[in-house]
This record gives sequence, C-alpha cells and structure tokens, in this order.
Amino acid sequence: MEILFRATTIGTLGIAERDGSITNLFFQTDTPPAQGTNPATALLKEAFCQLDAYLAGALRCFTLPLAPAGTDFMRAVWKELCKVPYGTTTSYKAIATALGKPGAMRAVGMANNRNPLPLFIPCHRIIGATGKLVGYAGGLELKKKLLALEAESLQKTL
Repeated sequence: MEILFRATTIGTLGIAERDGSITNLFFQTDTPPAQGTNPATALLKEAFCQLDAYLAGALRCFTLPLAPAGTDFMRAVWKELCKVPYGTTTSYKAIATALGKPGAMRAVGMANNRNPLPLFIPCHRIIGATGKLVGYAGGLELKKKLLALEAESLQKTL
C-alpha cells in the first residue's frame, strides 16, 4: 500500500493506493498504516486533483478506480451510497430499503461508519431518519461543511 499525504482545504488528508486502485482516504484524526508513505504515483496525484476539484465545487463525480475492503454487505451499501446524487441526502433506512433489507438500518449505519473511502464514497450524504446529521468519520462539522459545499455548488449552476 502506498499512501500520499497532502494539505487540502479541509485539512491534511492521506490517500492510499494498492494494485492500481484507491483503497483508503485518511482524515487528520485517523491513524494510517506506517509503510509506504508519501509516494507521488500518477493515480495518487490524480486522486488529489479530483479531490481538490470536488472541494472547490468544480467536480461532482469522481472517476477513480476504487477498491474498498469490506464484507459483501458493506460493499453493497457503499455501492448504494455512490448512487446518492451530489447535493442531496438520504437516510440509512432508504439505503436499507434500496438493498431489499428495510430492517437493516443499523447494519447500514455500521457499514457507513466503516467506509474506508469517505468523500470518494459519499457517506456524508447519509443522515438520520429525522433529517438530523449523525455520525461522520471526519466529524459532524466537516459533514455539515461538505453538504453546504455541494448545495452552494448546485446553486451556482442554476
């Protein structure tokens, strides 16, 4: 695994690559693996270019090869998360229902919590059934900021 760390508008982030795919995104508060840090591979550079464009409101959909490690259920949840449109939110219940498991809201929440690629797999767009912002690896303030960034970007295009 190769990891590149870089400052962004939301703090220093780390992006990991293994075998030609992006596998992890690390926030400042995360403890990433120590080996293979700070290579400047073409894929890691491209990942940061796309991330910078997203954070500037200029990119709405990432086009990176992603390979998050997880159970089949987790990967199914993450696939559903990627279907949530830019600038919108949905609930854990809606994701569970889309998976054909309407009672699996807590399991969806746990898969969301274990998403190794926050931002690239947009778990920040998932909110509680009451519309309340709940849990985010980067913190609720960052979640609020990302949702506001997406809403503002959409407003600019109207």
